[in-house]
Amino acid sequence: MDAEKWKDTILAKSREYVELGVSVANDLTEKGKTQAKILSNQAKISKAQRQLGALVYSLAKGNEENQPLVDRYIDMIDSIEQENRQLKAKLTPAEASEVEHAAADVEADLADVMADPVQEEPAPEEPAAEAVPADDSAKKYCPQCGAEVAPDALFCTKCGAQL
Repeated sequence: MDAEKWKDTILAKSREYVELGVSVANDLTEKGKTQAKILSNQAKISKAQRQLGALVYSLAKGNEENQPLVDRYIDMIDSIEQENRQLKAKLTPAEASEVEHAAADVEADLADVMADPVQEEPAPEEPAAEAVPADDSAKKYCPQCGAEVAPDALFCTKCGAQL
């Protein structure tokens, strides 16, 4: 074999390997992006679930109902979960399992952060303050829509904005 053929053969093989390397790198990049999106969605789901729980609690405590708002939260959570199922279908079972373990670790970390703090000994009771008549300055309003809300509300019962 002469030197020119050798050179052409080596260059052709080199191009094949470079193209294969680029293809593998692109596949790995796409899988990494998919896994990152799944984890990001899982964090969104956790946040939405906490907000939904706070909203339901706030509504129940105020003896109020706002089923359309509760349904919007549920639909939002469902759509994110549906997107995650579609993203996981793109991964191999081993990759999907890795993402599940990572999501479980994130959930455990969030549970630790959200756990109730250790109860300290109660402070000695102070004398009761005199009752002050309620006035308009004690009222609380939603910054989003301006609706009046309960002083201890976490969400607006009209528009659902977090207070």
